[in-house]
Amino acid sequence: MVKVVIIGSGNVAQHLIVAFQNAQNSGTEIELVQVYSRQTASVAHLLGLEQLTNNLDDLAEADLYIIAVSDDAIAAVSSQLPFKNRLVVHTSGGVALNVLNDDNRKGVFYPLQSFTKNKPIDFKTIPICLESENATDYQLLDKVAKTISDKVFTINSEQRKALHVAAVFVNNFTNHLYQIGQEICLENKVPFEILKPLIAETANKIMVLSPEEAQTGPAKRNDTATIEAHEAFLSQENHLNIYKTLTQSIQENGKKL
Repeated sequence: MVKVVIIGSGNVAQHLIVAFQNAQNSGTEIELVQVYSRQTASVAHLLGLEQLTNNLDDLAEADLYIIAVSDDAIAAVSSQLPFKNRLVVHTSGGVALNVLNDDNRKGVFYPLQSFTKNKPIDFKTIPICLESENATDYQLLDKVAKTISDKVFTINSEQRKALHVAAVFVNNFTNHLYQIGQEICLENKVPFEILKPLIAETANKIMVLSPEEAQTGPAKRNDTATIEAHEAFLSQENHLNIYKTLTQSIQENGKKL
């Protein structure tokens, strides 16, 4: 039996709570013994009151402590833990392992996914990127990860930084482009709903093709007349600048192929 404590109550923490509660036995049994939250009401719908605490000094004894807080708070939280020589990990994609306090053994348990509160997700499909200072701790992290996910990877801090930057491009930036597309539709009284099949097809396409192979559009075809018409149509300077930057990037990438 591996005992786990989760420190935090945000999106990642709440999805981890549900994932561990639903963990399937893969040779390792998991017991979520406690969750720490400054505002216990935020996770009270997921756990019994006896499993909650808002005082770090009252943390239960466990084999693994998972810090699932904002990136800027990780160092401060890890320095306030009232024990030594226990395995403490964080869940961030953009924070190095060495940010954790030296009083405890360090690791990373990074689920690479975009989480939204109250939106169910199949954790078995989520890649979990692991890192630790020693082999014994890694074996424990690997066992725990495999109880909730079928996709577990060994990723060091530099590789994780690269993954996190790449994730910002394919997720956060892409979603911002969806927002711009929606704004253009609203301004011109066109239902954004019409674009959703195109969005789905674009996402599905890279499951079987590389992004380079999947690229289409006027920039890829170097369709100058269409590009100029689009640029003339865009009245918001921010939208126009983004259009020009992405068009140039696609065209320059095409020259490299």
